[in-house]
Order: sequence, then C-alpha cells, then structure tokens
Amino acid sequence: MRISIFLGCFFLMGTMLSAQNGNPCNCCTDAYKAFDFWVGEWQVVNSNNGKPAGINTISKEEGGCVIRENWTSASPGYTGTSLNFYNATTKQWEQLWIDNTGAYLKLKGNRKDNQMILSSDPFTKDGQTLVHRITWTANKDGSVRQLWEVLEGDKVTATAFDGLYTKK
Repeated sequence: MRISIFLGCFFLMGTMLSAQNGNPCNCCTDAYKAFDFWVGEWQVVNSNNGKPAGINTISKEEGGCVIRENWTSASPGYTGTSLNFYNATTKQWEQLWIDNTGAYLKLKGNRKDNQMILSSDPFTKDGQTLVHRITWTANKDGSVRQLWEVLEGDKVTATAFDGLYTKK
C-alpha cells in the first residue's frame, strides 16, 4: 500500500512538473519581442544639442511579458517609470508611463520596420484635439532614438522630447 501511495505521489509530481514545463515561456513569440531593441542600460542625450538628458534602464520582467523602464533625468529630482507589454487580445503594444510629479501617459501602437510607434488617445487642450506620439527607432549602430511629438490631426505642433540612447 505504501509503495502504491509513493508511486502515485511520484507520478502526480512528475505530471505537475511536466505541465509547468510544457510552455516554459508564454511571451516568447516575435510579437512579444518587438520592443526588445530598447532593452538595456542607456545614457541619453538631447538629439538637438548633445547635452545629457538622463539615464534609462530598460529590463524584461515577468518571464519576458513586461518591459519596464526606469528613467532618471539629468536634471536632479525627476524620475519616472513605464510598464510596456504586448496585448495579445488587441494585438498591439501598450505603455503606461508614471513619473514622480504624478503625471501619467497611456500609449498604444505597434512596431513597423525598425520603429515602435505608440500614440495616446486624442485629448482636448485649449480647444485643440491633440495626440501624443512617441517613436523609438532602432538605429544600425545599436543606438535608439526616441522622438515624442504632439500632433493636431496629422500636423506636428510640438516636440516634447528628442533623445538619442547609447549603451552604457
């Protein structure tokens, strides 16, 4: 009887371990890897004048299902973080940015060629309907350009940030 119980437990444990290892990576498809070019330890400068903008650590977490950003500005006292993930239901990437001033930004979009392009939903400010659009471009030299534009319709009305990321 003890041998039967032992063998039954052994079989049950083997089945459970096998089931856990059946799909070792739920987020390892190409769609989930589309933003991997941004992962790393980065020094960031302003593209227009080359002055330091800050440092950014981008890491994959939760078994590769989440890309987390941790930003520290070159201007003392400003930090922020974002969580980025591929939403398999909507088949698009989403980002939630939150900083230490309480500001937040929600974006969604997809990769096209060597660019990840995420945009906010339209919002109204001073009677204008605007959209935030951030484009990350994977450059051939391994650097990444992040361009944050504010649009009214198809027209760019402002550039909020234009930074060049180089690996630390």
